[in-house]
Amino acid sequence: MNLGRSSGVLLHPTSLPSSWGVGDLGPSAYRFVDLISSAKQRVWQVLPLTPVGEHGSPYSPHSLFAGNPLLLSPERLVQEGYLHELPSAAPRAEPALVDYSASLKFKQGVVEGAFKFSFDRTKGETGFKEFCDDNASWLDDYALYSALTGEYGRPWADWPEGIRRGEKGVLEQERSKLADSLQKTRFSQFLFQEEWSALKGYAGQRGIRILGDVPFYVLHDSSDVWAHPVLFKVGSDGRPLFVGGVPPDYFSKTGQLWGNPVYDWNRMEETGYLWWKERAARGLVLADYLRLDHFRGYVAYWEVPAGSATAQVGRWVPLPATFFGSVRSAFPTLPFVAEDLGVITEDVIRAREDLGIPGMRVLQFAFDGHSDNPHLPANHDRNSLVCTGTHDTNTTLGWFEEEASPKNKRVLETYLGRPVTQNSVCTDFLEMAMESAADLCVVPMQDVLGLGGAARMNNPGTSVGNWRWRALPEDLSEDHFEKLEGFTSSFGRA
Repeated sequence: MNLGRSSGVLLHPTSLPSSWGVGDLGPSAYRFVDLISSAKQRVWQVLPLTPVGEHGSPYSPHSLFAGNPLLLSPERLVQEGYLHELPSAAPRAEPALVDYSASLKFKQGVVEGAFKFSFDRTKGETGFKEFCDDNASWLDDYALYSALTGEYGRPWADWPEGIRRGEKGVLEQERSKLADSLQKTRFSQFLFQEEWSALKGYAGQRGIRILGDVPFYVLHDSSDVWAHPVLFKVGSDGRPLFVGGVPPDYFSKTGQLWGNPVYDWNRMEETGYLWWKERAARGLVLADYLRLDHFRGYVAYWEVPAGSATAQVGRWVPLPATFFGSVRSAFPTLPFVAEDLGVITEDVIRAREDLGIPGMRVLQFAFDGHSDNPHLPANHDRNSLVCTGTHDTNTTLGWFEEEASPKNKRVLETYLGRPVTQNSVCTDFLEMAMESAADLCVVPMQDVLGLGGAARMNNPGTSVGNWRWRALPEDLSEDHFEKLEGFTSSFGRA
């Protein structure tokens, strides 16, 4: 990955303003691209673009390959002739928050309307046929999984045995019975691909590259685990034997128990890691570069027996030594950023350095008083991505007001040589990030706007109220990007 000295903004599309209860790939997304381009940014970082449920987490997707129909823009569908007219009513939602339940129901209605209006025409077009052919390796499984989920209304491990076990004859009968539903899912994925590709192309024309994200794990109730159970540590009944998480760390005293089934990496090694390579390749269709979520998990992952109350009861399980060589062979340019946060050991550091890919430095973690802290700006190296905070931390103002200890504040003020206040902290952190030696600097949109803890995107270890923050329409104004543009120019990132 080589962007030179540059900077960008982190904003997930669901956090964009829109008229439909959730941010999408419509007018506000194009407005955002124009604004960051004018502010001399070169990167738009997004979270995973995968389909989510009412929980909203893009890191627990129902497919690691599929796109999120929740991001479809009714305006774009009308503009491209897939929808006759805009919906007459939108979900009733707070402008600054996503209501996933209402938004999912609404967007399902939008897809249904587009399907009825334009599918008969679209299914005969070359573009749709090519999309289905090019993506058949994951699309057919995801379409059938989605149709069966709608048919049986429960997770796949509770489906009738023949369907759960993927018996060929049984599945053929289901495909025939659910043919219309399968086509609807293929169509919605085609629409997502059309809208996202158009937006990504627009960004590219304006000098903006997309930094995407590869979730480490997938939901147990997903097309991936159902279609490829041999790649996961699940029992003959399809239920997890072990689940993923991390031991106690900065975010949680009892660790994080994610509950996702863990991979059988030895079985993956036998296949030459084909499935992992295919999903990384899919990610690089949707983005120019990829952040490898939970990078330390590619060296060794924390495995917790299923049914455990916390993640404290677990063990580190190393990956086969052949994995990184296989990655280098498949992706020789290594267009990746390592999310190397949390419990980082020497073997994780060596693995990242051997690959030569950037790691992450987070300013909120920097001011503990230890001079060798890798997040301290004085210790940053060029091959890094520096950020003020991440989607898993508080906003910078929220950190200062709610989490920073008196010691953190003293160390911060000593480092800067001046007082730091609620009014100055976002500017102080933005300046430090931009001045850093790290080649790439990415600032969460909330810190560009100077927002407090109410705008936090995710609070790890909690399951309620996450992933909901949205920018307001008035936030997408040039005034909010003036300081960002000024620092970008001053510190040689333009």
